[in-house]
Amino acid sequence: MTVEPRPPAVAGQFYADDGSALARQIEACFRSDRGPGELPARRRTGPRTLRAAVVPHAGYEFSGPIAALAYFRVAAQPPPETVLILGVDHHGASRTPALSDRPWLTPLGPIAVDHELVAALCHPPIAVDEAAHALEHSIEVQLPFLEYVLPKPKFVALQVPFGSLASLEAVGRAVAEGVRERDVLLLASTDLSHYVPARTAERLDRMAIDAILARDARRLYETVVGNDISMCGIAPTTALLSALAQEPLAARLLRWGHSGEAAPMREVVGYAALTLETSGASPPVP
Repeated sequence: MTVEPRPPAVAGQFYADDGSALARQIEACFRSDRGPGELPARRRTGPRTLRAAVVPHAGYEFSGPIAALAYFRVAAQPPPETVLILGVDHHGASRTPALSDRPWLTPLGPIAVDHELVAALCHPPIAVDEAAHALEHSIEVQLPFLEYVLPKPKFVALQVPFGSLASLEAVGRAVAEGVRERDVLLLASTDLSHYVPARTAERLDRMAIDAILARDARRLYETVVGNDISMCGIAPTTALLSALAQEPLAARLLRWGHSGEAAPMREVVGYAALTLETSGASPPVP
């Protein structure tokens, strides 16, 4: 039986709803002076050192160039078999972590789901809940970038609602077990401070970024909650750090920025792109 793909919810809002226009929009993000400044070469030499990335999910005009810095790294290395995207529950659509087990559609075409990884992850507290994904954009906006930089990518969507630190650490343990001995690139989708002056965003976001760079899930969670930082993806990012806590990785900030760089505004939203990589030489980001 053919399963209908999940249709895009925010095409025409967060990114272009026409395939050709969307490809040009993605290329503009790569060429931007807020991003890599050039298109990815896709030379894919040597072993892949990239294990995970933290990427923003606002409209491409605002956060796309910063997200492109992470995808530039993805394009430069051998492609993973699967990408697991941990996203936000902006709409309160699910009380438990929600998987999707069907392909998703973007203006660039359908992107296949890795059913085997879904099955490996589908254990309490994680369950398949297609309805929870219907309106959510945090995972969706990553897919056109993946389709641009990877040949025939497969992915899994995991929406992580906010909860206690213990509940998010449980999600992290489930993710660690699910991806064990699988070739999976992990992404956590998050924006940072919302609708504050740029200087305030920079100060608050730096605290959260420092905790990510330290790869400390508890510190990140307690910093964001304790300082009332409006980081919408605290749940997926905490879960990602928990999942990778036992792996020998180095975290790196590619760039922090904010929406006021794209258009004048008194209150901004903060964005950052970070990577977690295994030991090995990493070429500089343009």
